[in-house]
Amino acid sequence: MVELEKILEYGKQNFLPNLSLDLVIIGYEDGKLKCLLLNVADVWVLPGGYIKIDESVDTAVHRVLRERTALEKPHFKFLSVFGDKNRNFSEEFQTYFEQQGLPWNEDHWIAQRFVTLAYYSLVDMAQLHPEPGEFDDAVAWFDFDQLPHIGLDHDSIISKARNRLKEDITKEQLTYNLLPPEFTMPQLHQLHETILSERVDRSRFQKKMLATGQFERLPKLKKETPGSNPYQYRLKYQLQ
Repeated sequence: MVELEKILEYGKQNFLPNLSLDLVIIGYEDGKLKCLLLNVADVWVLPGGYIKIDESVDTAVHRVLRERTALEKPHFKFLSVFGDKNRNFSEEFQTYFEQQGLPWNEDHWIAQRFVTLAYYSLVDMAQLHPEPGEFDDAVAWFDFDQLPHIGLDHDSIISKARNRLKEDITKEQLTYNLLPPEFTMPQLHQLHETILSERVDRSRFQKKMLATGQFERLPKLKKETPGSNPYQYRLKYQLQ
């Protein structure tokens, strides 16, 4: 609570005014695409934060991701700017202040209209062990197809991120960020089908992936099912 009070009291002097960050952290487990959400005062929202006056936007994204996921070198991509003229959540903040026993002022710096820079990040869930921060009551992964009621305008940000991911994987190979360092082509293929929500020809997919030259085939095999011994792969740069 002490840290929260400091941020609320001195935030106007420490952060860029009327600008915030929101992060759609995406994971993959058991054939399901997942989204990391925080529960704050009984409301599920995206991880986010503010940009310090003395740091770049990229540095702020790294910092917030590190604080939320403990990843030192996370993958992230810019998603979009959300800046509707009525993007103001003073009522929600007032409710939160009252629940925390904090004084509320309609002129408070966080009661103003905010423009947010949204990013999405692809992570290997096995490497993450997120825990609630000082301001959070809970943190949890949710299937994209079974999201809870989401506060603020974060549902539209999540929807935008899911659609952008579908578009991005048709232009560049980045989905390996969702998998362990070593994976099979069938696993990568299933992941693409999950993201696209459609069938993808397996043979053509594998040829396309190998043609990128990004993946190194490993000598060891992974036993998945009787009679199936697909090779494992990993990014070439990981072998250097």
